Amino acid sequence: MLSNISSAWPELIQALLETLYMLVLTIPIAVAIGTPLGTVLFLTRPNSFLKWPRFYVILNGFVNLIRSFPFLILMIAIIPFTRMVVGTALGTTAATVPMIINAVPYFARFIEQILLDVNRGVVEAAESMGANKFQIVWKVLYTEARSGIANAITIVTVSFLSYSTVAGLVGGGGIGDFAIRYGYYRYQTDVMFVTIVIMVLFVQAFQFAGNYVVRKLDKRL
Repeated sequence: MLSNISSAWPELIQALLETLYMLVLTIPIAVAIGTPLGTVLFLTRPNSFLKWPRFYVILNGFVNLIRSFPFLILMIAIIPFTRMVVGTALGTTAATVPMIINAVPYFARFIEQILLDVNRGVVEAAESMGANKFQIVWKVLYTEARSGIANAITIVTVSFLSYSTVAGLVGGGGIGDFAIRYGYYRYQTDVMFVTIVIMVLFVQAFQFAGNYVVRKLDKRL
C-alpha cells in the first residue's frame, strides 16, 4: 500500500496543482464577468430599475441555455471553440474554457438572487436621498450583499472543484485524470483512498475559509 502511494505521490501532487490552476483561472474570471451579468439581470427584470423587458427575456434565456448544458456535454460540444481560443482541446488550460463558460451564468444567477434579497427599504432610502442608479448599485446593493457574494464565491469554488475532476475524462488533466489512471485503469484503491481524503480536505478548507469571510462581512453577526 505504502509503495503504491509513494510511487504515485509526485503525480498526485502534479494533478492537484493542475486542479488548483483550473480554479485560479476559472473563479476570478467567473466573478469578474458573472457579477455585472447578474447585476444586469437584476436591474432589467420586471418591476426593477430598468424597464427593458425584451432585453431581460433575451439575456435570461441565454443564461438559462448555457446553464442547461451538463458540464461534460458542454466540454465536448465546444471543443472547436476551445481549440480556437487556446490552440488545443487538451490540457488544463483548455479545460478552463468550458469551466469559465459554465461558471459565468452559474455565478450570475447567484448575484441576481442575492441582490433580490437586499432589503428594499435600504434601496428606497438611498433613492430618497438622491442617489443615482450607479450609486445605488455600487454603494448600496453591493455593500448590503457583500456577505452573500462571498458565500456565492465559496459555493462556486467548491462546486467547480468537483467540475474540474470531470475535465480528466476528455484529457483535461488534474485530479480527474489521475483518478481515471489509478482508480479505473490500475484499480489501486489505496491511492484512490488517499486522493479522496485530500479532496475532502480541500473542500473543507475552502468552505471554512469562505464561512470565515462571510462572518466577517455580514454586519448582522
